[in-house]
Amino acid sequence: MVEPKVATWEYSLLDGSRRKLVQRVGDGSIITRFEKTPLPSKPTDVVCPHFLELKWATGCPFDCAWCYLKGTLRFSPRKSKPYVKDYAKIEQHVRSFLENANGYEEVLNTGELADSLMQEKNGTPFSKFILSLFYGQERHKVLFLSKSKNIEHLLEGDYQNNAIISFSLNADGVARRFEKGAPTVAERIDAASKLAKAGYEVRIRIDPMVPVPNWQEGYKELVDNVFSKFTPSRITFGSLRGLQSTINNASDREWVEYLSEKSNWGKKVNSNTRYSMYYELIEYLKEKYMYTDIALCKETLEIWDRLGLDYKNIKCNCVP
Repeated sequence: MVEPKVATWEYSLLDGSRRKLVQRVGDGSIITRFEKTPLPSKPTDVVCPHFLELKWATGCPFDCAWCYLKGTLRFSPRKSKPYVKDYAKIEQHVRSFLENANGYEEVLNTGELADSLMQEKNGTPFSKFILSLFYGQERHKVLFLSKSKNIEHLLEGDYQNNAIISFSLNADGVARRFEKGAPTVAERIDAASKLAKAGYEVRIRIDPMVPVPNWQEGYKELVDNVFSKFTPSRITFGSLRGLQSTINNASDREWVEYLSEKSNWGKKVNSNTRYSMYYELIEYLKEKYMYTDIALCKETLEIWDRLGLDYKNIKCNCVP
């Protein structure tokens, strides 16, 4: 087979610099850069860095009411049911990347189009397969984003230098209502804690935050439950949002009642409520835990500025 070529492009970055980075490997079906978000210039523009995706699979076994995969994969014959691509092709593209990528550190996100740990109980576990390819080099890492509790293969292996594990969490009441089929929040926190104790870098995403009644107590309780078990390397906050394609293809649309503001990234919770949710949790983390390793996901310049956060040096979930 012909080795797929690594294509590069000079990107303008959020901090104002320019850098030649990998744009895709081969046809981009396995490794490609997420570049749907232009550099923000207006207060309503969304801030999102251009990160690398490792598109090993599509779909998710869980049934979260607001899952954007239901819209993104609406034209697929499988819809959002899990589908794993050919391991041989994945290996070929990954090896080409590792052998030909430039010297910049990259994090390859395996959780943009699939739950990263959904294949751990089926045949060849994806974590062991993909991390065996990255083993022995320390420049690039694989990012796993998941709601799963299936971490056994990660605990068995010696992959701490090659992997970052990120868990998607929510307030318990929100998760029980809208994240059907997923492990409980307590089970996810327990899995995250075990990996942190084993020496993995563990991040969390509290996303999407939903302004349900008494949301303050629910999300503060979530923070307390996390910090009672481990300290995440970084926390990324995001609020409920929905592209029209997601809303149209959702079977449970009760969550849509919380969306009242239009944006260039679909419908959102109104900006004042979003600001209040972020501010409340950021201040709580500072005051109770002296914790400041915080960023926002798919959020506007206006909100970043109101919170006094520096988006130009963003350290969110999907970047090194």
